[in-house]
Amino acid sequence: MTTTWATDVLPLFLELAAIPSPSGEEEVVAERVRAYLRDLGIQAEADAAGNLLARLPAPNGEGGEPIFLCAHLDTVPPSGPIEPVIEDGVVTNGAGTILGADDKAAVAVLLEAARLILAEGRPHRGVELLFTTREETGLEGAFAFDASRLESRLGFVYDYSGPVGEVVVAAPFGRAIDVVFTGRPAHAGINPEDGRSAIVAAARAISDLRLGRLDEGTTANVGLIDGGSALNVVPARCRVAVEARSRDQRKLAELIQEMLDSISFAASVSECEVETTVEDKYRGYRLASDDPALVLAHTALERTGFTPREVEVGGGSDANVFNERGLHCANVANGMANVHTADESIAVADLESMVGVTLELVAAAREA
Repeated sequence: MTTTWATDVLPLFLELAAIPSPSGEEEVVAERVRAYLRDLGIQAEADAAGNLLARLPAPNGEGGEPIFLCAHLDTVPPSGPIEPVIEDGVVTNGAGTILGADDKAAVAVLLEAARLILAEGRPHRGVELLFTTREETGLEGAFAFDASRLESRLGFVYDYSGPVGEVVVAAPFGRAIDVVFTGRPAHAGINPEDGRSAIVAAARAISDLRLGRLDEGTTANVGLIDGGSALNVVPARCRVAVEARSRDQRKLAELIQEMLDSISFAASVSECEVETTVEDKYRGYRLASDDPALVLAHTALERTGFTPREVEVGGGSDANVFNERGLHCANVANGMANVHTADESIAVADLESMVGVTLELVAAAREA
């Protein structure tokens, strides 16, 4: 039996969701967040990347652990207007594109929890609210954020698409390969035999790559391809963007090398040149059973009537960055579903329940 909380989180979420904020264009929603916090008497400081950090100082004499709570302000690009509607207790976008519950549902929850902490005079050891930018384009805001600004060493990211109660205990390492094939241009109708097609080289490489789900913890994808100059010209250039993820760092290294070998072979047989750049996107992590963030998450969920469920996932989040920097950080599910699609949704009950979970996290940290 879960606890029902009477909150104002729904109208706040509807307002935030309706503000378009694709990665790199978060200014309007960030200013709304700052204004909301100002009304609570809290100043949010912005860094050069646009990340917002706000603090609820602990009352004198409080014990326990200070914590930080994190959500990201950006969304994937919407393909049309965002018009949140409620039907049968579920919020969707009536205009047929993303809703933006990823991650504005979490933004609304954290703001409403802060309001209740202050309005009800709830005791706490110190709460920091961190709202990051450009998460959807590779955790860029979190990477740019100076984690030494945090007074707390223990925190929670609300950015997992799953039922309330799930806690991420393992997330993957991520690497990307930027590939540029260079061939030789020629007229496609007069002397095509003199050309060397960079697109053909790219196609051969892609056909040789193992893509999709390779095992329970490993995936690979070709996400972008761009090449050619005109329909009647043998293309002299083609760029391909490849990514791979795995919770097993050794498997990931082997997969990346396999991909590089396939790319080089395709270039060779196509008589093209190729340049590859491999980039580490983020480090994976696995929480120990006694990790303090995991322990507090279990406590808060149980107190609000949820059965904690530990999950291992294939997606990165800001929690990857914070764990890499030596902080204790758990990513918790907040009920959003079908993210990054026109079917994205979140139940009103889950929004309200996550406010309760947040308040219990703050209480449990104070008792730690």
